[in-house]
Amino acid sequence: MHDRSTLFAPARFGALPLANRIVMPPLTRSRALPDGRPGPSARRYYTQRASAGLIVSEGTAIMPEAVGNPDIPGLWTPEQVTAWKQVTDAVHEAGGTMVAQLWHTGRASHPSLQPGGKLPVAPSAIAISGTTFARDGRVPHVTPRALETEEIGGIVDRYGRAAENARAAGFDGVELHAANGYLIDQFLQDSANRRTDGYGGAVENRARLLREVLDTLTAAVGADRVGVRISPSSTFQDMADSAPVALFTHVLDALSPRGLAYLHLVEPGIVGDDSTAARRPADGIDSAWVRGRYPGRLIAAGGYGREQALRAVESGTVDAVAFGRAFIANPDLPDRLARDARLTEADRATFYGGDDHGYTDYPTLAEQPPAARG
Repeated sequence: MHDRSTLFAPARFGALPLANRIVMPPLTRSRALPDGRPGPSARRYYTQRASAGLIVSEGTAIMPEAVGNPDIPGLWTPEQVTAWKQVTDAVHEAGGTMVAQLWHTGRASHPSLQPGGKLPVAPSAIAISGTTFARDGRVPHVTPRALETEEIGGIVDRYGRAAENARAAGFDGVELHAANGYLIDQFLQDSANRRTDGYGGAVENRARLLREVLDTLTAAVGADRVGVRISPSSTFQDMADSAPVALFTHVLDALSPRGLAYLHLVEPGIVGDDSTAARRPADGIDSAWVRGRYPGRLIAAGGYGREQALRAVESGTVDAVAFGRAFIANPDLPDRLARDARLTEADRATFYGGDDHGYTDYPTLAEQPPAARG
């Protein structure tokens, strides 16, 4: 067995205590109730995985207009807060630490998911190519409505309220979703942001929304309970920037002095929930590049196997590693990694929506027959 003083060692990320360096990242499962409360099996699903050093909740909408997928949970009503409290209480009772990922999907939504059937909002009126999940299946993306300058402050405020609700719901902190082509990322990257006001043009302006939201989250819950997720290399949802190194150098310079709990980086080669061999200039922005420019705690996600994760943490390149698909199918993943046991493969057909099949019925190692344990 590998030395347990590395990937399996406890750590502290700001105010967050981690029992190990193995992170469950945000995983959209589309099993919430119509009113945005987490579904009835969410408590069991997350508690089964409470041995993770840190659980980051599935993306959780900050307001009705932030919803971009069917059946995703929210944090804008008292009923949602109450339902999440049952989840976090159970995770804490099982010894886990859990933060809420705060999500606004921006243009990556559809009128069927918006209040009153309105257009989704974005930095600019530029549609994503291809199709998206709507209320009744996949449909072409629509051209979003560009936000008016005076509207943006209201969205920033809603992030702060969602963070306060997250703490009231028992979450240990929050993670700002600034990755994967959603609202914050749309403002950052100039393929989606063609604004001419103070939120567009120069890198400093395009990063303004990120800075303002972080100011609000910090005021709401404290910087040491705030994480941020970015995906500089992902082309998911038409993301691209004309000068990605300059952009994300600025982003890291803005994040570094803030005393955040952590930065969560999606490594190159990951696009949405798939892997890709496609290359772009930002593919050089990996964990080693970030480590040289960001002094705080760093979580890396994307394509890690056991040995790669052990080496990354042992070398100090990252402080923790997130395992997405592996955590779906292996609720006891830290134990399996410690034992170098065989991992169950996740069933992609059950990732989004449906019942408890492919959600809470994956067995632990102890529950599997000996022949399946590897």
